[in-house]
Amino acid sequence: MKLVGKKVIQLVSADFEDLELWYPVLRLREEGATVHIVGEKGNEEYIGKYGVPIVSEYAFKDINPEDYDAILVPGGWSPDKLRRYEEVIAMVKSMDERKKPIGQICHAGWVLISAKILQGVKVTSTPGIKDDMENAGAIWMNEPVVTDGHIVSSRRPPDLPDYMREFIDTLAK
Repeated sequence: MKLVGKKVIQLVSADFEDLELWYPVLRLREEGATVHIVGEKGNEEYIGKYGVPIVSEYAFKDINPEDYDAILVPGGWSPDKLRRYEEVIAMVKSMDERKKPIGQICHAGWVLISAKILQGVKVTSTPGIKDDMENAGAIWMNEPVVTDGHIVSSRRPPDLPDYMREFIDTLAK
């Protein structure tokens, strides 16, 4: 229970990668963290790529990122939707400015690209967006998990155990 007292934002929108959202939520809760599911609307059901649902607890506009210790961006097709919301970009920028842990997996890098926080940052992602990450100034690495300061990134579902060990350690510091 390394994370008792920690509060984490888990962003959500339609077509999230089911494992890349649910696995982190469950692991963080197992470690004692409070994880809030935050979508465009509060109390809204969102369906993952493989049909697993989740209900948001809060709307983007209702969240003050300064009340939280970290943020997670899921993969799947969800990041392409999430990056279109000014509130999401503001949350990610707030976490970056305060050097709070930001977790990104798979296509989640698109949100960090849109927040313009990757210049000179070592990251990984699905190889499918490697060019996008590098064009945003990131230093892309083909590793299961890459941590550069407060940004923890991972490639895909088989890397989830490595990703969450590293994210939990980063948040616990």
